[in-house]
Amino acid sequence: MTTKNIVLAGLGLAFAASAHAEGVAKPDKVAVCAACHGENGVALQPIYPNLAGQQASYIEHALHGYQSGERKNPIMGAQASGLGEADIKQLAAWFSQQPAKDYVPDVDAGPTAKK
Repeated sequence: MTTKNIVLAGLGLAFAASAHAEGVAKPDKVAVCAACHGENGVALQPIYPNLAGQQASYIEHALHGYQSGERKNPIMGAQASGLGEADIKQLAAWFSQQPAKDYVPDVDAGPTAKK
């Protein structure tokens, strides 16, 4: 590989990384998800999963599963039924580009916690 090819390849990678870093605009439909999963994908209550940092393909697959009934959850089934393919792609891209929040269990809570 010539020096010119290496430089061009490096520029291509740098461009791709900067395009990904810019992210996508927040979709209008994120408001529907925000009630449980938070506007940036960090759940408001521990009973709801965080979407921030999940793979876009996973989020798309999950939403399609709720739409088809393959995944059983009456709330998510109803929410997903109103989404078109473009909505699903936009939401998946948005949540996948949000910074993930690490789960840290509260060892002082729960059924075995000392009071």
